[in-house]
Amino acid sequence: MPPPRKPQVTANNIQGLKYFKRLEPLFQPLHDVGTARDHAGNRRLFYDHYAALLLLSFFNPVLSSLRAVQQASCLDKVQDKLGGPRTSLGALSEAARLFDPEPLQAIVGELAQQALPLAAGQDAEILRGLTAVDGSLLPALPKMAWALWVDDQHRAAKLHLHFDVFKGVPTYATVTEGNGNEKKQLRAALQTDRLYVIDRGYAEYQLFQAIIDAKASFIGRVRDNAVFEVVEERPLSADARKAGVVRDRVVWLGCAESGAVFKQPLRLVEVATGKKDSQGRPEVLLLASNRLDLDAAWIALGYKYRWTIELFFRWFKCILGCQHLLSTCANGVTIQVYLALIASLLIVRWTGHQPTKRTLEMLCLYFQGWASEAELLAHVQQLHPKKKDTS
Repeated sequence: MPPPRKPQVTANNIQGLKYFKRLEPLFQPLHDVGTARDHAGNRRLFYDHYAALLLLSFFNPVLSSLRAVQQASCLDKVQDKLGGPRTSLGALSEAARLFDPEPLQAIVGELAQQALPLAAGQDAEILRGLTAVDGSLLPALPKMAWALWVDDQHRAAKLHLHFDVFKGVPTYATVTEGNGNEKKQLRAALQTDRLYVIDRGYAEYQLFQAIIDAKASFIGRVRDNAVFEVVEERPLSADARKAGVVRDRVVWLGCAESGAVFKQPLRLVEVATGKKDSQGRPEVLLLASNRLDLDAAWIALGYKYRWTIELFFRWFKCILGCQHLLSTCANGVTIQVYLALIASLLIVRWTGHQPTKRTLEMLCLYFQGWASEAELLAHVQQLHPKKKDTS
């Protein structure tokens, strides 16, 4: 049997566009970036209108394809609220290749800077600027030749993300082929006054020193066979022992053979996880940091917070639906990823709460006209968007 035909997009499928009307100041700088046209050169598509149409698709499951997005652009109410004329499939396809993703990256950073902390208290104060960094693969089609990963039949793009732990929002991102180097991407995006928490995949001594030279800090896991020279053995506080810390030392990390790249001693903290490793022995994490001022308990806790970015990846890929790509070119995928991050930031901004599957469902029901604005606001109020005290 042939697959069922997808329903036509009508005005009844799309509601709540006044929220997108409020985004005009945010997207206004995109308007003069350039225009895309169809093959006949008749229909012009401005960047701000293109971005708004794609952003709308994240909140309306009916807009599940480029053709559905094009149909939506034909509706009077969409044209009125998003401020753009009817567009064509050709113009939408050209836009994915033509428009520069970097202005969207700037909007991600602007929204992240405006975001208020979702958590407050001692953790947020002592671990100020805590930023989890990691990469995650996004499925790609075999025909996406640029998305190098395993082989011709297994392609993937990779999202390299910086995530503000206590604001609960992404702050910076890049998109590469699946084999993109995570350490290189982080080195190119270092910011001052950040406390980066990174896993063992980023254990490169030159990168650690680059973070310090950028006037930032880090907590990162190093390999169990790391070579070092002990400078000082530190006593463990009661809080450190409670956090599973078994040893706290100040060391010179590395040796002559590894290049002796460090200009200063570092902290090396051993933390027992309470689990067993692959050989049945107690698992112990070896954490390096340049924060000599922190009690070892805070080093352990800072690394534990790294899992917030894993939870965000789960939300991003499984809930925002980025498995379905509206473009197959690298530029178009990057644009869609940045707009998905903007969508997530907007949910935090609208609700004052970490995004959840239930909240996205309610927003989708509202934008499809099934839930009233009063019902949407009642759901938001139930989230109790008060700052969580982590002291």
